[in-house]
Amino acid sequence: MTLVQAQPGQAQLVLASTSRYRRELLSRLHLPFEVLSPDVDETPLPGETPSATALRLSVLKAQAAAATWPDALIIGSDQVLMLDSEQLGKPGNFDNAFAQLKKMQGRAMVFHTALTLLNSHSGNTQTRDVPTVVHIRPLSDAQITAYLEKEQPYDCAGSAKSESLGIALMERMDSTDPTALIGLPLMALTEMLMNEGIDVLTWHAG
Repeated sequence: MTLVQAQPGQAQLVLASTSRYRRELLSRLHLPFEVLSPDVDETPLPGETPSATALRLSVLKAQAAAATWPDALIIGSDQVLMLDSEQLGKPGNFDNAFAQLKKMQGRAMVFHTALTLLNSHSGNTQTRDVPTVVHIRPLSDAQITAYLEKEQPYDCAGSAKSESLGIALMERMDSTDPTALIGLPLMALTEMLMNEGIDVLTWHAG
């Protein structure tokens, strides 16, 4: 099924997220899209692996938008950050971010970025987990403080923006898709869209 001939007022693509980072990433594909805030409980289930949590939540976010958009391609995404067996979330403020980076410095962590593309008309659902291993270089308290004061990445899991100055905190990252770390794996999404009949490179309006 192809949705490139959407009717006036009807979205071809819906992003089930209010993340400004995901909105910016999706805009790179030059496709029109709508944004909807999904109402989803993001609490991990007992015994659930980080990958399973991220995948389940990405599906739930996409499904939450289906009632509003019954004839669209809906994107859901979720990211879970693990440092050994500890899950790290968004710090929210300087003190929490400092504590996160202090704990992370000199160590490696795994970002599980899950992606779902739901065709709400046919029910077809594609999912993928794109993991990224990030190695943080050894950091002094002064370096951590200077970074946080300059960038204030308090709405980012892991307290660092790899697309900005946060890249200076990192020694290495291992991933099949650099956009996964920011929050939306565009390589995987491009393939999923092609499976639904939308070629990002040849698409044009009207």
